[in-house]
Amino acid sequence: MRKIGFKWLFILLSSMSVQAWAANVIESVRIWPAPDNTRVVFDLSKKPDYSYFYLNNPRRLVIDFKSTSNIVDLKSLAKNDSRIKLLRTSTAKTKGTTRVVFELNGKYKDKIFPLTPTGPYGNRLVVDLNDEHRFKDIAKNKPKNNKRDIIIGIDAGHGGEDPGSIAKNGTHEKAITLAISKKLQALINKQPGFKAVMIRDGDYFVNLNRRTEIARQKQVEFLVSIHADAFTSSQPRGGSVWIVTNRRADSELSRWLANREKNSELLGGGGELIKKTNDDNLAVFLADLTKDKSLEISDKTARYVIKEMKHVTKMHKTQPQNRSFAVLKSSDIPSMLVETGFISNPYDFKNLTSPTHQRKLANAIFKGLKNYFTKFPPEGSLLASLQPTEHKVSRGESLSIVAQRYKVSVKSIKLANNLKNDVVRVGQTLTIPRVN
Repeated sequence: MRKIGFKWLFILLSSMSVQAWAANVIESVRIWPAPDNTRVVFDLSKKPDYSYFYLNNPRRLVIDFKSTSNIVDLKSLAKNDSRIKLLRTSTAKTKGTTRVVFELNGKYKDKIFPLTPTGPYGNRLVVDLNDEHRFKDIAKNKPKNNKRDIIIGIDAGHGGEDPGSIAKNGTHEKAITLAISKKLQALINKQPGFKAVMIRDGDYFVNLNRRTEIARQKQVEFLVSIHADAFTSSQPRGGSVWIVTNRRADSELSRWLANREKNSELLGGGGELIKKTNDDNLAVFLADLTKDKSLEISDKTARYVIKEMKHVTKMHKTQPQNRSFAVLKSSDIPSMLVETGFISNPYDFKNLTSPTHQRKLANAIFKGLKNYFTKFPPEGSLLASLQPTEHKVSRGESLSIVAQRYKVSVKSIKLANNLKNDVVRVGQTLTIPRVN
């Protein structure tokens, strides 16, 4: 039997002694920079036992992991983050404690919390560093300037350390939803009268409550959340469109009304009116009207989108479905959640990972949104200014005279009114098509 040298025996015993006192191990560290926050996730072998404090000059966040060893090289992890200069270890006062130091570029609002094992992940400690201005500058009123864009918020489901559903080959739902969302964004921004706002435009996590908050900040007219479904078996397939349940909308409305002094950010200026009234019954009435109108718009838009999606994919559900999704909770922003297919179904999965099919899905969602807002354009929008007008034929007017007055062609008026010839009668009401 080969003899082990004293030097190597010492190293082996030292390694064993480290594992002996380390009841826990930091196995990996993941950093997810986002526009207004940075999330750092520590993956541990067991539930973390930790404490933390701050040091100034320079600004540092120090976390002590008790009875824990670290096997991760931290030095280069934060090189692409604007909030963390350096992530490193330091010597802790207590033996067996791993001290992790965040060298920071400024002061941030922190949120530090453990997470229990779920899905592909084990025990974790999450550190959120939020920019202090993130909760400021909420838009209170939508600008009333004429011919404004209709702003569509696009929420790519999941992101960052939240992968969503995971396919058999390891593909994450978060990657599919972002790819489809970016294609939808491009289509919307090409269409005059529309503007797209991405709730997330990279691989980072956005808190569900924060998603609707961003939508308000950006004065979103409609919020569409993109997802891919999954099931325990591979049989179910096809798309579906979901809107919030009336019960969820009612509960969020009640919570909003209870704090209406703080929450005056309803779109269209309705929030300010509700905030200022001293009549509780009037406040409830006004807020309820907003909620009902929002649900009505959500339902109608969902039906337009389903109609278009039927042309490009099998539909798992052919009518809008209701569920209490957190991202759809806002009672003042019309919204829907689009399940683009089942990542757990081989046929759907092949399509969902195909850029060509992703474009078809994005185009179907866009056409549905466009068709709804073309028919029901918001007041003050460019689409509203392009709405067809009506003209009642007076004595002495011909089709060519009417066409010249509105600067449209005779042919377009005939098509808009289903006329077989150029003959019109006094008192007849004509639809004048809009000029693109």
